[in-house]
Amino acid sequence: MSSESPAKRKCLRAECENDAGTLQCPTCLKLDIKDSFFCSQDCFKLAWSEHKKTHKSKSDFLSSLLTPKVVSKPDPNTGLYDPFPSFAYTGPLRPSYPLSEHREVPKSIKHPDYSKDGQPRSEQTIRGRTKIDILNKEQQEGMRKVCRLAREVLDIAAAAAKPGVTTDYIDEVVHKACMERESYPSPLNYYNFPKSVCTSPNEVICHGIPDKRVLVDGDILNIDVTLYHGGYHGDLNETYYIGDKAKADPESVRVVEAARECLDEAIKLVKPGALFRNYGNIIEKHAKSKNCSVIKTYSGHGINSLFHCSPNIPHYAKNKAVGDAKPGMCFTIEPMIALGTYRDKTWPDDWTSVTQDGKRTAQFEHTLLVTENGVEILTARFPDSPGGPVSMPTVEANGAKKEAAS
Repeated sequence: MSSESPAKRKCLRAECENDAGTLQCPTCLKLDIKDSFFCSQDCFKLAWSEHKKTHKSKSDFLSSLLTPKVVSKPDPNTGLYDPFPSFAYTGPLRPSYPLSEHREVPKSIKHPDYSKDGQPRSEQTIRGRTKIDILNKEQQEGMRKVCRLAREVLDIAAAAAKPGVTTDYIDEVVHKACMERESYPSPLNYYNFPKSVCTSPNEVICHGIPDKRVLVDGDILNIDVTLYHGGYHGDLNETYYIGDKAKADPESVRVVEAARECLDEAIKLVKPGALFRNYGNIIEKHAKSKNCSVIKTYSGHGINSLFHCSPNIPHYAKNKAVGDAKPGMCFTIEPMIALGTYRDKTWPDDWTSVTQDGKRTAQFEHTLLVTENGVEILTARFPDSPGGPVSMPTVEANGAKKEAAS
């Protein structure tokens, strides 16, 4: 009895052209998601930051069928509570619920394809997974416009980030600023993310959900803004010092300025022919010179009419990213730098990523356009943008002041 040989499967990582082997994503197996095959462990690791998003719709469906997790009792004075009281948090930060109501976007503003059900189907096509778009002049102008608007919104949010305000208030500020610019806040309902901006304080690496926690003097806060306008996405983020105590804390300044400098150093390499794998070499070298580590789980990404697409831009050394920059490509570089371990852990909200040792972390991001001669920073700071570099604070030593070692 004869039988036909099974059809070959392609590795699920967008940038990989190899046939898949027998390696399957263990989370997909648990969730009964079929055909999740990779050619190697390296490809699986490189694809993880994007691939794990496919788990969310399945897990959301399952969670609707299961008994909700136990939550702490609301504070009688404030009504606030910790939704995951039995979770082993890695640092002092705790979520502060309930979340505010869903913020609406008028129908007159163009919505991305995931706005209704959370599924960015345009990103899940062959084009979204494998093709690196070369933008023509008209498309480049579309990217310039949305990135300028995104910079405006981030600056407005940064000006509002002060001791005594909540991250939910910052989300409200961002949402209103987007509406004023007839733009959709790209994070809203992307794989069911519930808010219009990501706010990540202290030990939160990225994807922090704005909630009722009040910012205090001494916090550091990453604000990650993305706008969708005219059919294009513009993405950027910065980490800000909340109050004077943060600027006076040598450890906070060390990690924030290291992250800022890592992005600046990587951008210097961007030009036609520059290999995607090389940005991580300079980022990790500079981070180590500041006694910091590079988070490996998350990466930069292509961006244009799609929020996330090829190419994949790892931030750590000796990565195996394939490809090189060509004029007309748009992508982000967004290194996440930590004071301690590079290893991460995700809260039960399935979004908030924190350092496993609870130490502080910082991130900076720009959307970049490769030009014929180099690179254009589409999300560049304006002359009056809030924030900016801070010098290492002085510390008392035997009655004399000296600059803290970096």
